[in-house]
Amino acid sequence: MTRKEFMKRLLQLSVIGAFPALYSWQVEPFWVEFVQRKLPVKNLPEGLEGKSLMQISDLHVGNRFDWNFLIDSFHTARSFNPDFVVYTGDFVNHGTAEEQEDLKKVMEHAVHGKLATFGILGNHDYGTGWKDVECSEKICGTLGNAGVTMLNNRSQESHGLNFIGFEDLWSPNFNPSEVMRNYSPSQPAIVLCHNPDACDLDIWNGYQGWILSGHTHGGQCRIPGVITPVLPVKNKQYVSGEIDLRDGRMLYINRAIGHSFQIRFMVRPEITVFTLTRA
Repeated sequence: MTRKEFMKRLLQLSVIGAFPALYSWQVEPFWVEFVQRKLPVKNLPEGLEGKSLMQISDLHVGNRFDWNFLIDSFHTARSFNPDFVVYTGDFVNHGTAEEQEDLKKVMEHAVHGKLATFGILGNHDYGTGWKDVECSEKICGTLGNAGVTMLNNRSQESHGLNFIGFEDLWSPNFNPSEVMRNYSPSQPAIVLCHNPDACDLDIWNGYQGWILSGHTHGGQCRIPGVITPVLPVKNKQYVSGEIDLRDGRMLYINRAIGHSFQIRFMVRPEITVFTLTRA
């Protein structure tokens, strides 16, 4: 091999090697997938058959990526004209004063449901160490001003469908028994629970139905069926997508629209658009 051939081959290998890194940094983190699927709900009112429910999770507004991408995604999401919208936590990254102000700018473009818009908090909404209750209260205020009804250990019915919201598992306010003690199996319900590890706790009072979660980001980087190196849950089966908990409960883990760090590989950011059906 001549020196010229060697340099050409080295350049080719460098380009090939650099492509995955460039793709995972500049392409996939901003390549939102709108996942569309059915959500069969037991005892769903006939009037809600075929209505849409959009799940948006883990915005992580901060300085780790350009959050204007979130605004652009919201504008696209509005074209789906959802009937219900639920936000399942982690609106900010650290909860600093700057992030709080940036969140206000993002939520000026929030997606709203025609019938109702609900939200719950995630661990990052409690600031450093997940213990800053004042930070979480400010975020709730911002979201309330943006037209999002926050469900902090409480439930609210909308058009015959009950939305049950848990506080975050790692927060000082996690108290699901407060809302689940009045759960009635005859009433159609959907639980919003940021961290899917809560599914393994004895807190559910016989609940049978869907649980919508986020938190994992799908690992952000993974080779499906081979490796997911970073997954912030105890139960490593809780990666993303639909999971049958085999006791009448079904879990759906949204891959998140935002990022802890601006890197994704084979885990595109997600907004989920469910079509409600009668189970």
